[in-house]
Amino acid sequence: MKKMKGMRWWMVGLVTLGLIVNYLARNTLSVAAPTMMTDLNFDKQEYSYIVVAWQVCYALMQPIAGYVLDAVGTKIGFAVFALAWSVACACAAFSSGWKSMAFFRGLLGLTEAAGIPAGVKATTEWFPPKERSVAIGWFNIGSSIGALCAPPLVVWTILHGGWRMSFVVVGAIGVVWTLLWVLFYKHPRDQQKLTDAERYLILSGQDDRPQDKVAKASWKQIVRSSNFWSVAIPRFLSEPAWQTFNAWIPLYMATERHMDLKEIAAFAWLPFLAADIGCVLGGYLSPIIHKRFKISVFASRKWVVGIGAVCMIAPGCVGLVASPYTAILLLCIGGFAHQTLSGALYSITSDVFGRHEVATATGLAGMSGYLGATLFTLLFGIAVTHVGFSPLFGVLAVFDLLAAVVVWLMVRERGPQPPLGITPSTTAAQS
Repeated sequence: MKKMKGMRWWMVGLVTLGLIVNYLARNTLSVAAPTMMTDLNFDKQEYSYIVVAWQVCYALMQPIAGYVLDAVGTKIGFAVFALAWSVACACAAFSSGWKSMAFFRGLLGLTEAAGIPAGVKATTEWFPPKERSVAIGWFNIGSSIGALCAPPLVVWTILHGGWRMSFVVVGAIGVVWTLLWVLFYKHPRDQQKLTDAERYLILSGQDDRPQDKVAKASWKQIVRSSNFWSVAIPRFLSEPAWQTFNAWIPLYMATERHMDLKEIAAFAWLPFLAADIGCVLGGYLSPIIHKRFKISVFASRKWVVGIGAVCMIAPGCVGLVASPYTAILLLCIGGFAHQTLSGALYSITSDVFGRHEVATATGLAGMSGYLGATLFTLLFGIAVTHVGFSPLFGVLAVFDLLAAVVVWLMVRERGPQPPLGITPSTTAAQS
């Protein structure tokens, strides 16, 4: 069989497509919201309940989804979840009010929870540690591209078939991607087109012990580790920013900046384009800092988190500008900043947890992040009608700065692992 060079980049491309579909499904709601809220007759506070329904279900399901992925494997686990979220997205077209929409969005949250843990797990399988930040940057770009594609696609479907059609179309796109995933994704050990040189590169520096020789950490062991909290607390603090961007930017543009549907389609995608740049540039920043300043790869991840947090000051100043276009520019800097920070946090997670537990750890940390986002969304839905959007964007900037401080103070590099075939319990017995 003919070998293919760069197979690992084809695999991360497939994961990226999956994240595009994942985020397209979740962002359909925010773009359709101005039209849908008028049609179904509910207000901003009830809209916040719909967003919270998704966030709570997503948060609670993330560790379960991560555990399932670690148990059954990336290919089967991701395929099942992707098919389920596609169906849940399409079913939102049957909503008759905010309560039924909240129910369907809750189902979507339960099923979409596997997206990021699956991406981190696939990256850990296919890339050596020194390349993971770049690979994670590329697959994480899918979250921003999905959000970027949502405004023009959803507005187009609204203009041509109504807001209900947008949910059906996005659901159908998800089914197509699921078929592609089942057909083309394989673990490196099963990929016969992988060259020997690339296989060696992938395995270099990885924990290559067989699954049955590894003492996999339980949820309790993961949660008890200080490294888990060094990631989970920053997730709790930083995730509200990204979820606010995803759920509220179109409404902010419509109500605070008085833009119509066509202007939303023209400008609402720009912060997510900037987020795409943040995903990719943030991924390359780590090795650049590592090489330029002669610090460890692990330490360079912490520097990237800090850079992203400082840049988040820009959207915190959105209330100080009069021009709607300047406001969009500041939100663009925010999109760039958050995805730079977020990608570095995923890289740190892949560094401090082994490949047999990284999806579970990512899911648990993700649950922490989305619980933070849920609490902030509840506050947002109540406060936005009284104080407006601007002070709340300022709070988000402070949260991200605090997240960076926690990373710098708490996270520690993972120590050396036992030799092949030796579990921690065996090592203890021999000593």
